[in-house]
Amino acid sequence: MAIYKTYEQIGMAEDVSSIISDITPTDTPMYSMIKSEKVHARQYQYQTDSLAAAASNAQLEGFTAAAGTAIPTTMITGNTQILQKTFQVSASADAIKAHGRAKETAYQLSKALKEIKKDVEYAFVGASNATVVGNATTAREMASADQLIAAGVTTDAGTNATDALTEAKMLVNMQAVFDAGGEPSVAMCKPADSLIIAGFTGAAGRSREFNDGNKTLTNVVNLYVSPFGEYKVVLNRHQMSTHLFLLDPSMWRTAVLRPFKRTLLAKTGDSDTHMVVGEMGLMHKNPSGSGQINGLS
Repeated sequence: MAIYKTYEQIGMAEDVSSIISDITPTDTPMYSMIKSEKVHARQYQYQTDSLAAAASNAQLEGFTAAAGTAIPTTMITGNTQILQKTFQVSASADAIKAHGRAKETAYQLSKALKEIKKDVEYAFVGASNATVVGNATTAREMASADQLIAAGVTTDAGTNATDALTEAKMLVNMQAVFDAGGEPSVAMCKPADSLIIAGFTGAAGRSREFNDGNKTLTNVVNLYVSPFGEYKVVLNRHQMSTHLFLLDPSMWRTAVLRPFKRTLLAKTGDSDTHMVVGEMGLMHKNPSGSGQINGLS
């Protein structure tokens, strides 16, 4: 008797995984680590202030008070940027039973939100971009993070194509921010620079003891301990390869004029067109409170 094998069988159900693997990195470190703040105009302003430098202060008994010197605040102006994603789904695509998702519209919406979040991260740190006011023919744009960090806490790595990150360069920038009164806690870098940080002199011998008595080696690149404070090392796939940022997340804000919202556009046939749109900018409330190294190879 012949054995009935699967090669002859008709009508077998396909074995398709119900999980769709997203092979594109979706992490957005800076966008995720900072808080948002509501703004009420496409061009927004905020003020920064500073204290007078420490000085000798000894007065005679019975002295006559002299007129004080007030330090005026500094006004910073930013512009919001409109970001959008559009997708279209036919009525049939939404009606059929598909592997890996219940409804095509919901799946495409989820993708659009992830993609636009990555676009925000790129606007923050993906390219050096001065703010653009915009007009009827030019889209307005937010300033990127490097444009909002003061020159005094910016360290130039050099002008050669081989100017790689070094521990000395990072310490120079850490000291500059410390001297300016900043308290950054995050060193955000491209993945290749994390390998350099892991190889810094003496990194393998450094350890930190926690309250439970356990020790963690700092050369795993989770934590870098410097004379100017401790830094959590965060890798960012989307940031400029020429920069390393020393960030105080508490001093940064996403300036939100319009949070992301889905709108169903006018129906023109047997499909639905959806638009995800939002409008926002970037604030740095202490331009000297975070640092950066630029010109890296």
